[in-house]
Amino acid sequence: MNQPESKCSCQTPTAGRYDRQLPLFGREGQEKLANASVFIAGAGGLGSPVATYLAAAGVGKIVLLDCDTVEKTNLNRQFLHRDADVGRQKAESGAEKLKAMNPEIQVNSVCDLLTAENVENLIGGCQIIVDALDNDKTRRLLAAFAVRTGRPYFHAAVSGFRGQFASFYPKDGPCYFCAFPEAEDENESNESEQPVFPIVGATAGIIGSMQANEIIKYITNAGKKQVGRLFIWDGLSNSFDVIEIEKDAECAVCCKN
Repeated sequence: MNQPESKCSCQTPTAGRYDRQLPLFGREGQEKLANASVFIAGAGGLGSPVATYLAAAGVGKIVLLDCDTVEKTNLNRQFLHRDADVGRQKAESGAEKLKAMNPEIQVNSVCDLLTAENVENLIGGCQIIVDALDNDKTRRLLAAFAVRTGRPYFHAAVSGFRGQFASFYPKDGPCYFCAFPEAEDENESNESEQPVFPIVGATAGIIGSMQANEIIKYITNAGKKQVGRLFIWDGLSNSFDVIEIEKDAECAVCCKN
């Protein structure tokens, strides 16, 4: 499977904005960022730091998807949105902030629910897929599409003072389903009847920032890819656990594809 191409209409990186990161990966790395296209599913607690740091770093094209509207209860962690944005579409509100932050890049907002029928059309030619979601069903749909099309998939999830993240690469190590073969109970009541999970804003900020860091490393070929490693952070003890994930020879997703 060949990695999909996506041409960005972003401007050539200008002097000044990226001066503090150029010593780390040079002009060539900055050009790679400018030519990269990233699809971010979720403009909430995780999507806010991920999108913010990718935009600030100069990623040339960001597609921000979210079907929800901004609520007051989002504002303790979803810093792409303000009080004045309550009631607006999250994707539009978030894209507006990112464009204001870095006018040199292209940001597209998608206010739609991701489904098996539209996933290919919505992601389009974006080279990288980012999971900043809060539900298992959509996450697994997105992860399966990443495997099927041979695109890197960056996963993260948060709750309370805890969070986790992992990076999955095509033809290199395990996939998301090797790590999480079992889906959450699909027979449970619908989302509107589910209790609201607690979350402190800093948790989403920490995990989303680390997720963004791994994406920037991947694009610029800086450092070492964390293949087959699930990082679990406990904010109460400020500690990390790392779980080594092995590729499942009988995985119904990556081995089948």
